[in-house]
Amino acid sequence: MEFPGIEHSAALLGSGSEVIGCDTAMSTDHDWGPRCLLFLDEEEHARVGSEIGRMLRHRLPPRFRGYPTAIEGPGAAAPEPEGVNHRVEVLTLRGFIVRTLHFELDHEIEPADWLSFEPHRLLTITAGRVFHDAIGLQEVRDRFAYYPHDVWLYLLAAGWTRIGQEEHLMGRAGFVGDALGSALIGFRLVRDVMRLCFLMEKRYPPYPKWYGTLFGRLQCAGDLLPHLQAAGHAKHWQEREEHLVAAYEYLATMHNALGITDPLPTAAEPFFDRPFRVIGGGRFADALRARIADPRVQRIAERRLIGSIDQFSDSTDLLAHAPWRPALRRLYE
Repeated sequence: MEFPGIEHSAALLGSGSEVIGCDTAMSTDHDWGPRCLLFLDEEEHARVGSEIGRMLRHRLPPRFRGYPTAIEGPGAAAPEPEGVNHRVEVLTLRGFIVRTLHFELDHEIEPADWLSFEPHRLLTITAGRVFHDAIGLQEVRDRFAYYPHDVWLYLLAAGWTRIGQEEHLMGRAGFVGDALGSALIGFRLVRDVMRLCFLMEKRYPPYPKWYGTLFGRLQCAGDLLPHLQAAGHAKHWQEREEHLVAAYEYLATMHNALGITDPLPTAAEPFFDRPFRVIGGGRFADALRARIADPRVQRIAERRLIGSIDQFSDSTDLLAHAPWRPALRRLYE
């Protein structure tokens, strides 16, 4: 046994479809195989981290249960002169969080931090399996388990705001014969409904490839999926509105069940004197904003309810690149 007595933690976290339970046979065609994150404290990592990595290159078998332990496929590193170019990362808790979130663990997580963290990255920290923990990995994961209550209220308010801003526009586009524009707005509203469902059930959403898959695992999915799918496939705006309205009314019932505001009407109403039905997302947003007690979140909510970075942008280059976060954080300061 080499390196006896070194306290460590071991887990499968971070990037990779298998971390969130979404890998399939297709996932094995590139950069896939037995891997692990091995965490050491800062002192031990500086002292023996590199040596442990070298030892594993020589001690790991070339294959495990039929899969290569070496990195292969697109993006693989150059082969080592000797041994296995393995997938065991030896790192520190601080290094992992800096790499994933561009955040220092010795800092308080402030509202501006929560709103500038990309939710999929939070998911990859809190999902996955911990195999051994002797240096506080789970304690770190627990810090990011879910949004603080008032940040959560703000995000819910931002989600309802998005619905309130566009729920009447889907029908308006269809009414003037813009079938494609109506469908586009309809799909945007479907996505906003799904995002609110993740928030209401306090689950971090994944990035787009697995969004529908993990949505299907929510408690509300069985009731909502038929309406959301029908709205997506509707041939006319009236049919699309029928299913979107059913989804809005279901969301309103979910909102009331949370007990976080006074009960609000759950039946859709006409949009003024126009032939479109809406739930009135703005009134849900107003009720939620009124319940925010944290002065820091109140200051953010006093401005336009832009929500978190995934609510106002779907740019992969923005969301997937953690070093953008300090600049994004300033939006909330």
